[in-house]
Amino acid sequence: MKAVILARISSKEQLDGHSLDAQIKNLKLYAERKSLEIVKEYTLVESSTKGQRPEFDEMINFIRSQKEKMALVVDTVDRLQRSFRETPILNDLMQQDVLELHFVKEGNVLSKGANSSQKLMWNMGVVMAQSYTDQLSDNVRRSINFKVRNGEWCGMAPFGYLNAVDGSAGKATVIPDPQNAEIIKRIFKEYATGAYSLAELARKSREWGLRSKNGNKIGTQQLHHMIQNPFYYGVMKVKGKLYPHKYEPLITKAIFDICQDVRTNRGRTQAVKETRYPYLFRGLIKCAVSGRQVTCDFKKGKYVYLIVRDPENPKKKLWIKERDVLQQIEAVFASIQVPKAYLPDILEHINHTHESEKAYHHSSIQALNDEMEKTNIQTDKLTDLLVAETITKEIYDRKFAQLQQRRKEITVLQEEHQDGNEEFKIALSALVSLASKAPEIFKSSKTSIKRSLISLVFSNLHLSGGTLQYSLREPYKTFENLGDYKEWLGWQDSNLRMPIPKTGALPLGYTPTILGIRYKFWF
Repeated sequence: MKAVILARISSKEQLDGHSLDAQIKNLKLYAERKSLEIVKEYTLVESSTKGQRPEFDEMINFIRSQKEKMALVVDTVDRLQRSFRETPILNDLMQQDVLELHFVKEGNVLSKGANSSQKLMWNMGVVMAQSYTDQLSDNVRRSINFKVRNGEWCGMAPFGYLNAVDGSAGKATVIPDPQNAEIIKRIFKEYATGAYSLAELARKSREWGLRSKNGNKIGTQQLHHMIQNPFYYGVMKVKGKLYPHKYEPLITKAIFDICQDVRTNRGRTQAVKETRYPYLFRGLIKCAVSGRQVTCDFKKGKYVYLIVRDPENPKKKLWIKERDVLQQIEAVFASIQVPKAYLPDILEHINHTHESEKAYHHSSIQALNDEMEKTNIQTDKLTDLLVAETITKEIYDRKFAQLQQRRKEITVLQEEHQDGNEEFKIALSALVSLASKAPEIFKSSKTSIKRSLISLVFSNLHLSGGTLQYSLREPYKTFENLGDYKEWLGWQDSNLRMPIPKTGALPLGYTPTILGIRYKFWF
């Protein structure tokens, strides 16, 4: 009888071993003993449980095409199949008397006249093979669940991160991509201003040097997915649920939340289309009459106009020169300028306040670390109770969800305190320095920088006819017309309710401020 021999391994990783060679050698010896003429050899590198099996289908079609009965020789049942999915196909061929199955190690031969004992041995072999596969799946699932609860990411690192190996522990880890991480931080911060569309940021990111892992340029769709991925602020999404991860975040949750507001148009009421000419105020100003974004027009190759509705006749359009609006913007920047004579006192105060900040954040972080450790212990005890069947699965799921929620909250609080401790002095010093020379910086900047500064300083911009209406973000609102005040240093005020200590921890419930403004700025 002519025969086909089949050797199979599950993955390409097994090619380096001797499994295929050993199977083929054993099958050839068996065929020789049974006087079977081998007409075809199949070596399959595929899983027998996932998706389609093209090589298996090719073998079945070959057997069907033969004019005489064929013997299919395999080492064991699990080399042929690990589920009952293939059983009807093989049974049908045997009933047509065109196939005879030979399982070498089990010593079982099945054909059209196979008895119940032979069929039972075959079916039991399939059951055992499927059980083995199910156990592997359970082990993988338990391993993944354990890693997720431990804050470990399973799979390819998100864009902006790289899969790596921890040299000290020899374990897989995820690290920021040194080539792209800083650019991704910049993308989030620029998008959070609400002044740029994703299409525009995609173009800018290419100019900044952002590239995918295979060197391709980044498109708008990829940025759209990236902006919505919580992994960048320290939380990973697994099967629709959020879990804190143990890797370095690229942004804060505050910036992430602002980006979501911008994306869903809560931070920007109208999408701004990219234009060929880089209009300074494109997407930044609304018409006070219509409430819509002000459109821009280019006339005579050199004049830019902003188009708004006439306050006295809303049906009528007005063309306002861009330079007239720009002069009003520059006047506002001049009004928030901090007198240079005050800078030494302000910066000295920041240095003193920073010592209190460090003590405050250090004690808060320590308390949160202790609570996180207690939460981990409670989670372990909860698992032990479930294994011992002391509690039901329903109670376990409910309590576990509560503990995980608290873990996420603690992680966010730890991040905020850490950011506050590291960024407080830098942020305020830079802010005050910016305010001290805001007009010069604004006037000398390129259009893209001017747009960023406008988004940073102004929270609302409207045009009523040719008149600019605006409100400033904190703390620039406090800096406005500061030079006109004779007494403005809050810590020099004899009526100060609670003085800021130079050293030591801050009083319970006290929020650190400077000039009466909370220090925590997202920008």
